[in-house]
Amino acid sequence: MRKYNVGVIGATGMVGQRFASILENHPWFTVKAVAASPRSAGKTYKEALGDRWSLETPMPESMGSLIVLNAQDDIEKIASLVDFVFCAVDMKKDEIKELEYAYAKAECPVVSNNSAHRFTSDVPMIIPEINAGHIDIIPAQRKRLGTKRGFISVKSNCSIQSYVPALFPLSKDYGVKDVLVCTYQAISGAGKTFETWPEMVDNIIPYIGGEEEKSEKEPLKIWGEVKDDEIVTASSPNITTQCIRVPVSDGHLGAVFVKFDKKPSKDEILSIWKNYSGRAQELNLPSAPKQFLHYFPEDNLPQTKLMRNLENGMAVSIGRLREDAQFDYKFVCLSHNTLRGAAGGAVLMAELLCAEGYMD
Repeated sequence: MRKYNVGVIGATGMVGQRFASILENHPWFTVKAVAASPRSAGKTYKEALGDRWSLETPMPESMGSLIVLNAQDDIEKIASLVDFVFCAVDMKKDEIKELEYAYAKAECPVVSNNSAHRFTSDVPMIIPEINAGHIDIIPAQRKRLGTKRGFISVKSNCSIQSYVPALFPLSKDYGVKDVLVCTYQAISGAGKTFETWPEMVDNIIPYIGGEEEKSEKEPLKIWGEVKDDEIVTASSPNITTQCIRVPVSDGHLGAVFVKFDKKPSKDEILSIWKNYSGRAQELNLPSAPKQFLHYFPEDNLPQTKLMRNLENGMAVSIGRLREDAQFDYKFVCLSHNTLRGAAGGAVLMAELLCAEGYMD
């Protein structure tokens, strides 16, 4: 695989920092540009962050001396330096839409962690092990935008990264009909640490703005199919969720209840989970977990602190599968929200796009 020069837009935020950390020693990608708001532009990346570096791993030395560019004013310059960009900006949704369109129209593909374009009908929203085929919509998007190389692809919401991977493989043979999920979500999903959000210590907040709507609707686009020049959203399964903020640094855990059109046995479910893999594993992408879904038979697993970093934070942990009195089955599942659920998932999506020739 050839080497690609990449940029990180929104590099000073928590997800931007996670991008920096993941990309430091990436075998395919080299960071050549970082960009942020005007207040950070013109400073070195190290100066712009100051004491706001929030990860346990140190800031990559190779990036600390990069001059931060203006995410909005330096689009042409950034596009000339890189093959594509990762985008994780903190702006209003309409502003993000226009910003990502501007990069795409400058013939600079965008791999976005933002939600602004998740329901744009010709923008693929990819979990590489599940719906890699949705990248087939990119030529239609390029035609609409009038571009040769430029396009936008997006990563789905972090809250669905734990339970959709567990449900999707079961849908083909058994038909997932009704789903109830309660997610217990880490504070890093809000871009916070316990130092910056002391109110979360010894506390639970039973509301995360906009999260339940995303958790209920985004899986239906992932379950959808490419038809003509759009991705047609699936009409099922029926999903209802509650999303709760809990005092955990990283890792989103979901408690799932599911009803099938045709009820499988427990052994059939466990076999499907054990043997499931997707396009990411087929292509042996650098960030792909070797085993996508891990089931733990112990009653007290998976635990957030113990399993969130499984396979570099890119695997999904599942446990406590059992029959339910009202649904067919219930289980719990766990994913790392800033790795699989954010920057890591976006890097994996970029690897897929490179491997399939969309970044050339």
